[in-house]
This record gives sequence, C-alpha cells and structure tokens, in this order.
Amino acid sequence: MNLESPKVTVNKPTEDVFNFLSEIKNFEKLMPENISKFEVLSDDKFLFALKGMPEIVLKKKELISPNKIVLGAAGGKIDFSLTGIITEIDAEKSDVQLLFDGEFNAMMAMMIKGPISKFIETLASNIPASI
Repeated sequence: MNLESPKVTVNKPTEDVFNFLSEIKNFEKLMPENISKFEVLSDDKFLFALKGMPEIVLKKKELISPNKIVLGAAGGKIDFSLTGIITEIDAEKSDVQLLFDGEFNAMMAMMIKGPISKFIETLASNIPASI
C-alpha cells in the first residue's frame, strides 16, 4: 500500500528542513493531538502511540542530505516505511511530502488506509509551523 501526503511548503531552505526531520525528537512536534505516548529510544529511534492504536517504533533507515529521509518500522508485526521528500523551490523555500509504503493483506489495508492517510497528512501539515 502506497500513500502520499499533500505537499506542504515551508519557508526554510531544504537543509534546514532536512536537519529538522533528521532529529528524531522533533517528530513529537508533528504528531496529531490524539497522541497518547511519545518516547525517544535512541538517536535514531522513537516510539509513539495514538489513542486506541498499538505502539509503533520508527527507526531512521536512510538519510540523503538534503532531500530524503526514510524511517522504517523497527520490529512489530507490520513492516512499513515513511519517507520524507524535500524539494527546493528557491533558496529560502522548500516543498515537503511524506510517502507511506507498507505490505498489508487486503483486509488490513482496508482497515488502516483511512487512519494512516490522515496521520501522514497531519504530520506533513504540522511541518511548516514546527520548524
């Protein structure tokens, strides 16, 4: 299953956006209001939970400065990745889009498509105000 957030424009250079998203602790600022838990586990790993959902651990998998950050599931029952694509508009402005990619059976995909779409949309929409 592949999902994309809308692109959001940030009034910061790509390097600033990349550095912000590279810091695991900054993801707490991007989380939706219904977050019930957020914990930094290490420099490259954090755990979060939304109300009514199981805890999820994300780990930095790939960093390509200043345009791409890939976070992946660290353990757990589901395997997926969350990729941030940062595109320069000009020296002081960037576009950011989040891409979700996961392998799920058809029933699971139907159940989680809506909540995950909303989740990555919320993360993306919180980026401009958080940096």
